[in-house]
Amino acid sequence: MTTSVRDELATGDPPRSRRPVTRSRARRRTYLWSYLYLAPMVALLLVFVVYPIGASLGYTFYKWNGIGDPSDFVGLDNFRQIVHDSIFWRSLGHTFVYAVIVVPVQLVLALALALVLNNRRLRFASFYRTLFFLPVVTSAAVIGVVIQLLVSNFGDSINSILLKLHLIDRHIDWLGDPHFALAIIILVGIWHSFGYNLVYFLAGLQTIPEELYEAARLDGAGKIATFRYITIPMLRAVGVVIVVLAVIGTFQIFDLVQVLTSGGPYFSTEVVNTYIYHLAFGGSNANAVQPDIGLASAASFFYGVLLIVFSVVQVLVLRSLAKRRGTAGRQG
Repeated sequence: MTTSVRDELATGDPPRSRRPVTRSRARRRTYLWSYLYLAPMVALLLVFVVYPIGASLGYTFYKWNGIGDPSDFVGLDNFRQIVHDSIFWRSLGHTFVYAVIVVPVQLVLALALALVLNNRRLRFASFYRTLFFLPVVTSAAVIGVVIQLLVSNFGDSINSILLKLHLIDRHIDWLGDPHFALAIIILVGIWHSFGYNLVYFLAGLQTIPEELYEAARLDGAGKIATFRYITIPMLRAVGVVIVVLAVIGTFQIFDLVQVLTSGGPYFSTEVVNTYIYHLAFGGSNANAVQPDIGLASAASFFYGVLLIVFSVVQVLVLRSLAKRRGTAGRQG
């Protein structure tokens, strides 16, 4: 018997080979399958997201049309050109207008409808939830084609009705008029992605204990008071996440605009993502007749930085408002 084993027996400790597995080792074994399940997603993320981002960052320093290897080094000229391009800032303005209108309208409508669909006494609630969520699972490109067909086939009929009602005084080309094209895109965008916010609010409402509402009814609280002092405070944490996701989603608008108007007419519906697309692959819009991958990469990175800054500011503002409300509530 060796000295180490003799010492362990003398002290009452079991031999090392027989010692129970430590808590950290047991935890690692428990989570091993979780890591294995996550491995394919992480590999795809690295290959199709992380690597392209790093590669495109290198392209920002070259003037390159996408053919062969980039060799025309221009340094920061691509970023300088983007900053001084009026069409970029115009497209950024259209993107902000789209987000500022779509997000509040969607959130209000989604919350109102979620309150209705969350009623346990509502018949066919599952059918209505599926019906409102159905546009989300439909491709935006397909929706854009359908809207184009509807406008081309029924646009004249709509104009005739509006002319008879004296609501308009001239024929309107709904997708060809700079004053109406962006409004059509906004309306379609509200309808298309409305189901996301609806599902999020429904999930948040179902986490609120029913006992709170029962206690409020016993205390004589009405529906408005219950909504104000129970529903809204309990949804505050979920609401912050919903707002952030909704804003980020609207800033990613691309396929709907590309199919409906391709950024026209006269850049009146050009958003940042279609601007980047036209720079990368060429076209009449964004003043990019020839493809320029380097310029498009610079625009993409510049826009990404702006979104990161905006998202951080948005989260900080929402947290500050939440802290102020909490302090006011404790003082009251």
